[in-house]
Amino acid sequence: MTKLLPTLLVVYSGLLLTDFSLYWVGKKYGRRVVEHKRFRRIISAEKLSRLEEKFKKWGIFAVFVGRHFLGIRAQIFLAAGVMKMSALKFLMADAASAILTITLMVGIGFLGGNSIQILQKDVKRIEHIGILILVILLTGWIVYKYFKNKKI
Repeated sequence: MTKLLPTLLVVYSGLLLTDFSLYWVGKKYGRRVVEHKRFRRIISAEKLSRLEEKFKKWGIFAVFVGRHFLGIRAQIFLAAGVMKMSALKFLMADAASAILTITLMVGIGFLGGNSIQILQKDVKRIEHIGILILVILLTGWIVYKYFKNKKI
């Protein structure tokens, strides 16, 4: 427990630094970012245009909520930079959102970590039941095919 705070600070700092790096690339290169071969895979010109519309409407809220959407997080951070969102606003929204995410994930890990052995037992039981069901279904299918093809 004594190592928890330094660990969280390192994770939190690394997360903010990574997010800000994407923002900075978007701010520095603007719309040209979609032309670069490395970033073209992350965000297309069409996707960037759609995200720009969202930023015009939602602004800081788009960054706050966007962190939690798997697959478009990096695109949102790049778009925030392209839209020339204030670095301070970006960092505030990202920091607040990240602290919620980290708190939730650490809490789940802490609460769930004590139950790992129980979960392992449940998973093994479910695996055994699943295998039994598959064997029953396979046997039933073979019997069905056997009697269906047999002409009586």
